[in-house]
Amino acid sequence: MMKRSLLLSVVAVSLLLPSGTVFAADQQRDMDKTMDKTMDRDMDKTMDKLQDRDMDKTMDQKMDKTKDQKMDKTKTQKKVQKRVQTQERIYGSQLMTRQERVEFRARMRAAKTAEEREQIRLQHHEQMKERAKAKGITLPDAPPAMGGGMGPGSGMGPGTGMGPGGGMGAGGGRK
Repeated sequence: MMKRSLLLSVVAVSLLLPSGTVFAADQQRDMDKTMDKTMDRDMDKTMDKLQDRDMDKTMDQKMDKTKDQKMDKTKTQKKVQKRVQTQERIYGSQLMTRQERVEFRARMRAAKTAEEREQIRLQHHEQMKERAKAKGITLPDAPPAMGGGMGPGSGMGPGTGMGPGGGMGAGGGRK
């Protein structure tokens, strides 16, 4: 009988072993599938994040480019405006060639003192008056004020205003 129970034990163990092995293999396969799904999901999330980051980077670059273009446009407009203002401040600029204006500005920048600049300005004023006279054009008698713009004594505020004999027309004012 002992032999018989031993034999049954051996048979039972041998029968359990393959089914246990099959069960373990099924568990391993299920775990592998779960791992594959998890890895696929993680990979998809990572790819989505990378695509989002690339899209954000592209959008930032486009926005930076647009901003740079606007800044360049503003700079260009300011340069043109400054050039126009500078030309308007050069006495008789409408009678000068572009090269003459460039040379005049260079001479003014090269002058070391305010007196030197004033001398260049007065000399230029006389030349422009002669040129205007030759062409039959009238220019104001006084050269533009040094430095341009409103300085002391210009603009609104306390000042002499219209004094005796001032005003429009040939009349002498009220009596």
